[in-house]
Amino acid sequence: MRFGLFIPQGWRLDLVGIAPADQWAAMHAVAAHADAGDTWESVWVYDHFHTVPEPTEEATHEAWTLMAALAASTSRVRLGQMCTCMAYRNPAYLAKVAATIDAISGGRVEMGIGAGWYEHEWRAYGYGFPGAGARIAALEEGVQIMRQMWEKGSATLAGEYFQVDGARGYPRPLQEGGIPLWIAGGGEKKTLRIAAQYAQYTNFDGSPEGFAHKSAVLAEHCERLGRDVGSITRSANYNVVIGRTQADVDAKLAWIEAHYAAVVPASTATTLEEFRTGPLVGTPEQIVERLRALQALGLGYAIAYFAEAAYDRSGIELFEQEVAPALRG
Repeated sequence: MRFGLFIPQGWRLDLVGIAPADQWAAMHAVAAHADAGDTWESVWVYDHFHTVPEPTEEATHEAWTLMAALAASTSRVRLGQMCTCMAYRNPAYLAKVAATIDAISGGRVEMGIGAGWYEHEWRAYGYGFPGAGARIAALEEGVQIMRQMWEKGSATLAGEYFQVDGARGYPRPLQEGGIPLWIAGGGEKKTLRIAAQYAQYTNFDGSPEGFAHKSAVLAEHCERLGRDVGSITRSANYNVVIGRTQADVDAKLAWIEAHYAAVVPASTATTLEEFRTGPLVGTPEQIVERLRALQALGLGYAIAYFAEAAYDRSGIELFEQEVAPALRG
């Protein structure tokens, strides 16, 4: 199994209490830690503008600016976003940005892309909020434009949502064939069909039941399209709450509760429940057992989020020492 690590960037209120002038140093420290070891194949950011579970006045750093900064300040780890919202940037422009960052990084960019969902920030930033069908159709058009620019050097598409006419894409990405596409989302009729047609990676529900079901739907789309589902690496995102003992796990959950209660008290109970009930909550032995079960279902790539990463790396280090070695190789 392969592993990615989310970098704290504020979206999930994971830089609260750190002065704005010190936030890049906090983010970079986690990325540098991942870059220096061999557990994490990749580091990831989120493409959002407003915090969750509620919009607040706390910082949320912009994803592609961070991608450029991480490209210039790391040397080994691959760099991804889970996931870029297609409608937030013109896809030809986005393809150009990603290709430039691929050059800066020496060919380490992963393109996570999706239709978007956070209505509050859509409307606040002036994007409106079209229905799901329109958002997914725009996703497919944008993916076609990006693929053309990366593979051919230019793109032309007279779509319903995007129109480009000979958009030049030079320099092309350093990676042969272009930047790998991670199609994120579990919509069964359209999103997983788009993934089956275009993606090198998928990212959807990481619960055992949900993952098995979405995998079966993906396989059906692949069969209809004549594609081997085994050529697509399936991934999922996980909140990790790890401790050597159950008492340690409980202490981390208590820290998460207090951390959110100080900023978004009305949403604390719901947020805590999301952390508490995730598959990767427990001791190293428990987490290894659950990941092995998910691996047997076809999970090839787990992307881990540690709520405390900007303040305390002991959970990350325990995962590196006792979980990853049991699943890798």
